[in-house]
Amino acid sequence: MIPELRPRLPLWAALVLAVLSGPIMDAGFPDKNVWPLTFVGIGLVLVSLIHRRPRAALLVGFVAGMSFYLFHIEWVSLFLGPVPMLALSFLESLFVALGAMLITLAYRWCALAWPTVLGRLALLPLIIAGLWTAREGITSTFPYGGFAWGRVSLSQSQSPLSDLFPWLGVSGVSFVMVVIVAVAVEAIRMGSVPRLVRAVVPVAALTAVVLVPTFPVLLEGTSTIAAVQGNGKAAYFDTRSQGDLLAAQFDATEPLFEAGLDLDMVVWPEGASDIDPLESAYAASVFDYVSTRLGAPLIAGAITTRGDEYFNTSLLWEAGEGAVDYYDKKHPIPFGEYVPDREFWEPLAPDLIGLIGRDYTPGTTDTVFDVNGTVAGINICFDISDDAVMTDAVRSGAEVLLAQTNNADFGHTDESVQQLAIARIRAMELGRSVVNISTVGTSAIIAPDGSTIDQLPTYTAATMVADVPLSNTITPAVYLGKAIELFVSGLGLAALALAAWCERKRHP
Repeated sequence: MIPELRPRLPLWAALVLAVLSGPIMDAGFPDKNVWPLTFVGIGLVLVSLIHRRPRAALLVGFVAGMSFYLFHIEWVSLFLGPVPMLALSFLESLFVALGAMLITLAYRWCALAWPTVLGRLALLPLIIAGLWTAREGITSTFPYGGFAWGRVSLSQSQSPLSDLFPWLGVSGVSFVMVVIVAVAVEAIRMGSVPRLVRAVVPVAALTAVVLVPTFPVLLEGTSTIAAVQGNGKAAYFDTRSQGDLLAAQFDATEPLFEAGLDLDMVVWPEGASDIDPLESAYAASVFDYVSTRLGAPLIAGAITTRGDEYFNTSLLWEAGEGAVDYYDKKHPIPFGEYVPDREFWEPLAPDLIGLIGRDYTPGTTDTVFDVNGTVAGINICFDISDDAVMTDAVRSGAEVLLAQTNNADFGHTDESVQQLAIARIRAMELGRSVVNISTVGTSAIIAPDGSTIDQLPTYTAATMVADVPLSNTITPAVYLGKAIELFVSGLGLAALALAAWCERKRHP
């Protein structure tokens, strides 16, 4: 039986659902963190797209994208004002619109190509989820390195689905989430199928996912790590004198000097020093003093220069030896840490672009430090959302991950807790403890199972000291890496192309 292709909702109602989907989906993320609402938001988007015309689907998808991103990344406006937030939301929503058009075509063509119960309850949801995942994958890497924030799986750091991360990774969990919702939507729509069948199928799918066993991560000793949150004036527009950040970080570290601790490493956040210790004897002496007094290497963030190039750098500093290794941030944030194609963009918004006075150069160094025999993976700020950077650190031998960040530009908004949720997901996905240390918070040490070992209050000068579990386990998510995303995305796109071919054969 060929299904009816008439839109289930008038366009105005679809647009209402699209608008509602944004804040509902965002509420599944921190700080509200009501994770089931992300599934509701996905469902509203899918229902609004069923059997729409392509141009109408573009509109509905764009509205859904804007509604979500304006809520989800409102913290961008605190740094540079509303215009960059609107511009970023607009760009991301264009991709959401294109993805929405493909999904509405899937509802139309796949329902005609495979109109059976199996086709509707199994194949169609897989295709829709593949298309959704493909769109998330593209926007995470393109343009200018992409924007990986807002992938639906990043709302599941504390949900029953969190056990899936080491098996499937971030993209794989997004795929599973959309499959579950798409199955539920189809089960509700298929009125000709017995109610018992329609109820059992989505429940069985969800149950199967929840019952996936926890991936076993073998722990291999601990490293005693001190992480220091300095609470200095670290925001871009804060009024401060040179050396204030370094002084704040040092002052916050002082209580450790008399504690008699046997430390393996001390970690300061991104931008911990506003003076380059590679150029300043004074800053170098402070680094030396901290490393000497604590009897451990210091890992600290600073802006460094080589020639006429600037780098956002993490330094491994040993007393008496200086910087023995460093990591330069591989992917500086476009329109935050550098302006791509500045000659094109500056005439369009000279006042805004002019605020970004220097461009950081992308780093080419590896992502690990050997710290007293422990291999630490290093990532800076939004690196935590970059699948390739994080996976590369583990493949390079990292036994623990150090996530250094500066959240001061985002104040008390949701950004820092969203970032901490991503750090928690990375711990589970990669099978590694994560030391997430910020200038102002949210700072925490997270075990490989996602549990919190220690956490600091925001906007407080304080320290964390813990015996942090180490591991060399390679999870399936690390082993397969990008292949998971490519497979499910390719599945969706290939099946959609096949359905389109079947449609053309039917109506040449």
